[in-house]
Amino acid sequence: MPDGTGSATSGVRAGWLTVFVDLAPDEHAAGAVFWAALTGAALSASRGAHDEFATLLPASGAAYLRVQRLGAGPSGVHLDLHVPDLDDATALATGAGASVVARPGHVVLRSPGGFPFCLVGLQADDDAASRTPPVRLADGHRSIADQLTIDVTPDRWDDEVAFWPRLTGWPAAPASRPGMVRLHTPSSLPVRVLLQRKDEGPTSGHVDVATDDRPAEVARLVALGAGVAALGPAWTVLDPPAGPSLCVTDRDPATGLVPR
Repeated sequence: MPDGTGSATSGVRAGWLTVFVDLAPDEHAAGAVFWAALTGAALSASRGAHDEFATLLPASGAAYLRVQRLGAGPSGVHLDLHVPDLDDATALATGAGASVVARPGHVVLRSPGGFPFCLVGLQADDDAASRTPPVRLADGHRSIADQLTIDVTPDRWDDEVAFWPRLTGWPAAPASRPGMVRLHTPSSLPVRVLLQRKDEGPTSGHVDVATDDRPAEVARLVALGAGVAALGPAWTVLDPPAGPSLCVTDRDPATGLVPR
């Protein structure tokens, strides 16, 4: 099995990425308000057959975060990859080990380790989309929700580390800390992708917020109703008032990179 750390294939040629915060029915209203406040974005009008989708509209740059009300819980996150050819991308994904869950126009899949993701058609304006800049807060610090971390148990680690570079075409390399592998996401895309080993399953994911002042950003999000769940050397895990956990991380909000 390839280790996923060398050169990758051409992959599905994703032209844009969208991260969905998937909210259980009883968490949807509060969760949508929290994520709009976290990002400084406006919440679009609801859409979908059951008014289940809304987009977080940034003040500048193209939208890349959405919230979804699930039919049933639990809350979580998933990734949409915008691709030029759904049939080709689906064949590549299943050949790499993904399984198709549904195809209601777009394609709903799960990775070999069970992480949910979708393939959607590339939109006409995706090629011209520009990344959203960090939000500068009143006290001067900056933050941006810019990274999706896929949390993987040891028994599925090798499968996931091999799968994501093959799917995306982006090479992977060990990150700054043990048990983490970073995909070399193109700088034109709005979201970075990190794989992180965790002790217990199932495979899941969370959003990381980059900031140049972690204590200030944590205090801001706590004031919005989040609670501190864990404190690490370069990150703080928060439980929002509703919805999935997230991490505030010591990374440059402009580049997404860990300061040297």
